[in-house]
Amino acid sequence: MLVLRLLNVVAPAYFLCISLVTFVLQIFVFIPSMFRDPSTTPLFSPALLHGALFLFLSANALGNYVLVIQSSPEDLGKDLYLGEGAEVADWLDGNRSPGSALPSTHFCRLCARVTQRHDHHCFFTGNCIGSRNMRNFIMFCLYTSLACLDSLVAGMAYISATLSMSFADPLAFLTLLPHSISHFFSGALPSSEMFVILMLYLWLGIGLACAGFCCHQMLLILRGQTRYQVRKGMVVRARPWRDNLQEVFGKKWLLGLLIPVQNVESSYRRQKEK
Repeated sequence: MLVLRLLNVVAPAYFLCISLVTFVLQIFVFIPSMFRDPSTTPLFSPALLHGALFLFLSANALGNYVLVIQSSPEDLGKDLYLGEGAEVADWLDGNRSPGSALPSTHFCRLCARVTQRHDHHCFFTGNCIGSRNMRNFIMFCLYTSLACLDSLVAGMAYISATLSMSFADPLAFLTLLPHSISHFFSGALPSSEMFVILMLYLWLGIGLACAGFCCHQMLLILRGQTRYQVRKGMVVRARPWRDNLQEVFGKKWLLGLLIPVQNVESSYRRQKEK
């Protein structure tokens, strides 16, 4: 448990550090290297379009990241009825009486909060993912993967121009790291270029991981399931996939796709208002 609590603090700091390094490299290294002559640069030059695209992806990734953290399940946990004489220990041990709480609710040991439609605990946000922040979490994963892909392409273009090498051969990227390490220790490769090369593989790994996680999460949403329900073997009521999507993304899903907005209210709150 101590290791998990430590990871819950280190992982968000690690993500913010990687985000800061990516932003600095893009704004101060990659994008300026695309300008051949700033005085003759057209308004809609590839460099300016790339900069606008990166800022759009970064703003959405960071905005949804903040909304995932702000949409804490703590407020929902205060409103839940745990049963007569029920304590937190009942949730930890799983000794809940029938009807004492809503289905798919879960008490997280790390957050010390109750989450409706609990999916999992995300260490990179330090928060549980449930009905209140599921949409923002998916948008965060989507835009993070796109921002990493954008940084990967820009970084490869920078390395290609700096080191006068071509990535036309698919094996060039796979052999780039071992060759760079040997040239770095021999003194033929500057430390700045070596750092960018290491970041290329980091962006590739993070981008693929976020994209895969996002696709897996979307598949569960279409089925009307959560990771917690699958892990516990819970049977869910079959519903049309459109209803499952609308429950998570809401009717104004296009707005949430373009700009970071607050997630839809949980079904529990809608039932409570009724």
